[in-house]
Amino acid sequence: MKQMHLGAFMRPVSIHTAWWRHPDSAPEANFSLKHLVHCIQTLERGKFDAFFMADHLAVLNMPIDALKRSGTVTSFEPFTLLSALAMVTERIGLIATASTTYDAPYHIARRFASLDHISGGRAGWNIVTTSNPDAARNFGMTEHMDHAERYARAREFHDVVTGLWDSFAEDAFIRDKESGIFWDPSRMHKLNHEGKYLSIAGPLNIARPVQGWPVIVQAGASDSGRQLAAEVAEMIFAAGGPIADARAYYADIKSRAAQAGRDPGLIKILPGALVTVAETDEAAREKRALLDSLVHPDSGMGALSIALGTDARAFDLDAPLPDIPETNQSQSGRQRVLERARRDNLTVRQLAVALGGYGGLSFTGSAKTIADEMQRWLESDACDGFNIMFPTIPGGVEDFVRLVVPELQSRGIFRKEYAGATLREHLGLPRPGNRFFETETFSNH
Repeated sequence: MKQMHLGAFMRPVSIHTAWWRHPDSAPEANFSLKHLVHCIQTLERGKFDAFFMADHLAVLNMPIDALKRSGTVTSFEPFTLLSALAMVTERIGLIATASTTYDAPYHIARRFASLDHISGGRAGWNIVTTSNPDAARNFGMTEHMDHAERYARAREFHDVVTGLWDSFAEDAFIRDKESGIFWDPSRMHKLNHEGKYLSIAGPLNIARPVQGWPVIVQAGASDSGRQLAAEVAEMIFAAGGPIADARAYYADIKSRAAQAGRDPGLIKILPGALVTVAETDEAAREKRALLDSLVHPDSGMGALSIALGTDARAFDLDAPLPDIPETNQSQSGRQRVLERARRDNLTVRQLAVALGGYGGLSFTGSAKTIADEMQRWLESDACDGFNIMFPTIPGGVEDFVRLVVPELQSRGIFRKEYAGATLREHLGLPRPGNRFFETETFSNH
C-alpha cells in the first residue's frame, strides 16, 4: 500500500493571514523559540517526515496597509533555528530554504553540511531562486535577476553545492593517533568549478554530510521550475489546487524526471494544504469561518498584489482583472491567480477576498473527512503526501496530531513509528554515492 509522507510547513507558522488574530493562537509564535519547540516536538510525536522552514530575504513586498497586518514580518533565520531545534528532537527532518540567487554556494554547502552533522542526518535544502525584487537591494544589487537566468544559475549552483559536499571520501579522516595522521590528502577532491555563473575552487572544509547529501527540495511550478525539479529535486513542495491539476502536475514531473534519466519514484511530490480539523465537520467549518472572518480587506489586496507582481489597489474593485503584463517575479503564482479569476468569473474584490486569508488547497472537516480526501489524493497519483499548514498555533498542530494522524495510521497509509533515523530514510531515498571517490552509479541524481 502506498505510504503517505507528511511535512509541516512552519514559516510562517501558519499560512493563513489571520492566524495570529484567532483566540486560540499565540500571536508571537512565529518568533518564539518556546512555541516552536513545542510545535516540533508535537510533530515528531506525530511521526512527521519533516519540519519545513521557508525564508524571505526582504520584508514582504506588499502595500504597507497590508504589511502592518501581517504576522510574517519577523521570523528566525532558518539555520539558527533549525540547529537549536535539532537539539530538542531526534528523528524529524529539518528542511531550510536557501536562495541560489543571493547566497554563495560555499556558504550554503557549509551550513547544510553542518546542520546534517549536528542533527545526525536530518537536513534538507529547499532550493529557491527568490522572487521578491526587494531582496536584490538588500544584497548590493539594483535590479532583480531575470526569471530564466535565475533558474539557469540555480541549476549550476546545485551542481556546485553537491560537488562541494563530495569534497572528502568517506574514509578520508583516519585520525590515527599512533602515526599522527589525522586525514589522508589523497581522499580529498578540489572542485575547481568554472562555469557561466560561478567560479568555485573548493574543497569544502567539512566532512561529507551524514546523508551524503542533504535531501534536495524544490518548489517551483513554472516551466523552468518544473524542469529544475525534474532534474535535481527529491522532494517537491507543490502548489495545491483542483485534484485534476495536481494529477497533471504529478504526471508531468515524473515524465520529465524519466526523460532526464532519473527514477521517477525517487521524487516525492507533496502539495501544501491548510488543514482545519475538529471533532465534527460542522465544528471544523465554524473554526475556519471564524478564522476567515478575521481577515482585514487590506490584507486581501496585499495578497493579490504579491500574487500578481503589481499593485492591485489601482484596479476597479468591481470589475474583472484587467490585462496584466508578466513581471520578473513568481510566474507560476501569477498564472494560478489569473486562471482562478477567469475560471470562477471573479471581480478584483472577490479575488482579493478569496486570497486574503488563504486561497490555496485546504481540507476542512472531521478527521475522517480529511483522511478520506487525503487518501483520495494519494491513491489517484495526485501526490505522495502533503506539506501540512495549520490554521492556529499551537492548537492547529495539536489537533492534527491528535485527530488526523491516528486516522491515517489506522488505514495503514502512514507510519506508526519511524523506521530510520535520517530524512532520506523517512522519504525512502537512497544515499547518493560520492561522484569523485566511489564506484557506484550516480544516475539518480
